[in-house]
Amino acid sequence: MSETSDEQAAMQHYLVCGIEDCQKNGQFYCNACYRPLCEQCRNEHVKNPDTKFHEIVLYRHRKQQLPVEKCKLHPTRNVDIFCKECKIPLCSKCSTMEEHQGHKFDDLEEIYAEKYALQQGEFSKIQKYFLQTTQGLKTDIEDDATQIRKIMESIRTSMKAEAKSLKNLVDEVIVENLEQTHTMEKSLLEMLKSQETTYDDYIAYLGKISDEFQQHLSLTNQILLFSETLKIKTIPKTTKPVLPVFTGGKFSKDDISKLLGRVNVPNTEPEKREIQSMDAVTTHMKSTEKQFEQSKEKSDVKQTLSLSSSVTKVREYSVPGVVNAFHVSVEKSGRLWVSDEEGNLVQTDLQGNLLQKIQTSGRYEGYHTATQDGNLIYTDKDKNVIYRITPEKKITEFIETGDWTQVSVHSSRINGDILVGMNKDGEAKVTRYNKAGKEIQNVQRDNQGQELYRNPHYITENINGDICTSDWNKRLVVVVNKSGQHRFSYTGQGSVFRPFGICTDVLGHILVCDSVSNTVYLLDQNGGFLCVILSPQQGIKSPRGVCVDDENNLYVGQYGTNTVTVYKYLQ
Repeated sequence: MSETSDEQAAMQHYLVCGIEDCQKNGQFYCNACYRPLCEQCRNEHVKNPDTKFHEIVLYRHRKQQLPVEKCKLHPTRNVDIFCKECKIPLCSKCSTMEEHQGHKFDDLEEIYAEKYALQQGEFSKIQKYFLQTTQGLKTDIEDDATQIRKIMESIRTSMKAEAKSLKNLVDEVIVENLEQTHTMEKSLLEMLKSQETTYDDYIAYLGKISDEFQQHLSLTNQILLFSETLKIKTIPKTTKPVLPVFTGGKFSKDDISKLLGRVNVPNTEPEKREIQSMDAVTTHMKSTEKQFEQSKEKSDVKQTLSLSSSVTKVREYSVPGVVNAFHVSVEKSGRLWVSDEEGNLVQTDLQGNLLQKIQTSGRYEGYHTATQDGNLIYTDKDKNVIYRITPEKKITEFIETGDWTQVSVHSSRINGDILVGMNKDGEAKVTRYNKAGKEIQNVQRDNQGQELYRNPHYITENINGDICTSDWNKRLVVVVNKSGQHRFSYTGQGSVFRPFGICTDVLGHILVCDSVSNTVYLLDQNGGFLCVILSPQQGIKSPRGVCVDDENNLYVGQYGTNTVTVYKYLQ
């Protein structure tokens, strides 16, 4: 096989037709022959007299083949029928034995296919209802725990504020009471000082009287006999002060508790967590699956598509109003939305003319997405709000995310759901909202409880419902299935991998930019590396944003230029 043939074989990504030497896409399946068929071989199969009565269905609707099990009595025969009377599996030769004469038999493969379908249905219930609903309840519990922490912290803050307020009042009363004691003390001391002065004056008076008496004694007897008798004033009367008495306050711990308040749990019946009925979830799933089938049918029309041997540049847009092109969203009309690291978000027409320009808080993230109904959705990480722009240029608030900051956003082409990558306080998650903006799913941890994300700054969805994210901090492409179960992580092709823009195409390929090697990688649906689809050899310098439109054109935005380049890579 030539080098070119080897390369083309390595790029094979679809199921090959089971007819010898036919390498076309086996989108059909013959339940009788147990092999896939392409459209041409299917037509020949129907025309062939030997196979025209074979049951041929779409590959995804194929009947499950009965596992091979050798008969214990006839080792050269396979067990393939079921005896209804004996209720045991048999080979065709066993059915001719005497003990099974007159018994009725069923095709064991039919029974197996039926049981397989039932088990698949039960497994589908686990994935689509029980697991998803339980994860939703677990998320509710986590949200309740977060709310309780916030409420209790708020209560503690209020308690401290109440205590501080009471302490301030106590300090104020103490200051007033102490001031009163100083005033009272001063008044009493002034009264006693006045009494001291009274007695000092009286003592001085007595001294003066005593001196006069001494003078009288020194006079002659005649003078003394005729002198007036000395009259002494009575001792002044004073009162003792009434001593102040301190009466202590009468209070208990309960009195203080009443002043400060208490924390109580209301005596109300706890509200039961709402568990959606399986019918409601099934209805939503059927709607989703119907949209998925429509998308799949659209994909079936293009089943002849395959990777081209070379990538062809189709056209270029010089986008006015942006410095770089970190993220690109393409509307159904072909109009572009492009954003740069300075928060500029602009819309251009097919000729590159500026139609709208909005200043946002976005920078290096995939923070905008075109929806199937013609709107554009973009995030504001400063306000934690997701906005919606209608074709009439009306901007309205669409979703509020509380204290979670949006990093990236993507509108599903399968059902219109909105996928949002978010982070908060070192944690990160992906949340799914329906078209009305109602939260319906959270993806944060794997089955071992490990954090899946750190900074999911670009996000997209594959045709099978897988959620694919570029995580800048983890330096990985992280992929989970539509139920939120971790499928795989892609670590790049070199020793260092720093993923940026990511998108998927109609064939389930994953395309992701690597800012280290300045290339765009092409992966299969299971994370297998297929090839480097764009590199500096094709004129790519610093790819940052990628997007595929409905016509399978690949749009690439780059750092250092406002040019968006369009390529054809499918044929």
